[in-house]
Amino acid sequence: MQLSFWELKNWFTNIDFTIVGSGIVGLHCALELREKFPLAKILVLEKGILPQGASTKNAGFACFGSVSEILDDLRSHSEEEVLQLVQKRWEGLQLLRKRIGDEALDLKPYGGYELFLKDDESTYEDCLQKLPFINELLKPLFKNDVFSKEIDRFAFQGIHEYVLFNPYEAQIDTGNMMQQLLRMATNKHILILNQQTVTSYVEKNNEVEVVLDDFSFQTKKLFFATNGFAKELTNGEVKPARAQVLITKPIANLDIKGTFHLDKGYYYFRNFENRILLGGGRNLDFEGETTTALGQTEIIQNKLEQLLKEVILPNQSFEIEHRWSGIMGVGNHKNPVVRQLSENVFCGVRLGGMGVAIGSLIGKELADLMN
Repeated sequence: MQLSFWELKNWFTNIDFTIVGSGIVGLHCALELREKFPLAKILVLEKGILPQGASTKNAGFACFGSVSEILDDLRSHSEEEVLQLVQKRWEGLQLLRKRIGDEALDLKPYGGYELFLKDDESTYEDCLQKLPFINELLKPLFKNDVFSKEIDRFAFQGIHEYVLFNPYEAQIDTGNMMQQLLRMATNKHILILNQQTVTSYVEKNNEVEVVLDDFSFQTKKLFFATNGFAKELTNGEVKPARAQVLITKPIANLDIKGTFHLDKGYYYFRNFENRILLGGGRNLDFEGETTTALGQTEIIQNKLEQLLKEVILPNQSFEIEHRWSGIMGVGNHKNPVVRQLSENVFCGVRLGGMGVAIGSLIGKELADLMN
């Protein structure tokens, strides 16, 4: 690509910080760097028309883990590690709310519910039995019991009588959140270029040469905030994990309000106004969903539709209006990876499907590596 003198001068000369990825992590990193370095030239590169991972494609859950998810985490992490994970997610949500504001997020504090299918007796009994233990574990953070047992009042079918309620969970509008973040970055004179794919980079003395598809430029520091797409360039312990989602057309007299979790968080749904948004099913085909390709599969879409018909909306007619997918970043450990890769290259990746909750905090931690 042949660039003009003006393009080179204004966009690709004397760059202090280049951030790859314009999602939640990348934009929070850019905004934090702007606060630390008011005069710095900051460039954000995004390979899509919009953020390509999960930042504009998630379900809009402001959550930090259901009881079955936390119990699942305790099988591979210590109690202290799990408490720290929940704390990071909770602090990240507070940072997101502080930066963007509840009105701009369209935050709705309806609370969250965990449901248990009738044929999953063991998980149901395990969660009820260990409810006091989980509440005690989280008490240092919340000062109160987080989870309580309630009778299902939503007329779901095929589930156990009791649901677990969490008053600290909320819904946000994902589109509003990302639009506001982009607006804030632009207002702070942060340059954002879309449809720019970084193919490699080379460290040179005190700078990094960033190679795009058809040209390269120099930057003083390079940050990767590419989460599910991170493996190729960061060699991090990150695997992509596709999440498939659908949303119904408006449903008359819909009485469901809140965020809902099923099957250790592998399925999740919520209302958006008078529609149902439902996602998940990665556990039906872990290998197939370990991909960076956006799209849907019959096995997962059929299961989502079955849940809608038999469990969520058993006595209501509905039509599906739209389907999509997003790419998360997961690994063997739930802790995010925020580290210096070399003298002038850094990464903040592996958000473990909790990007809304921890993305802002990881962006801040990534920028704080400049201290």
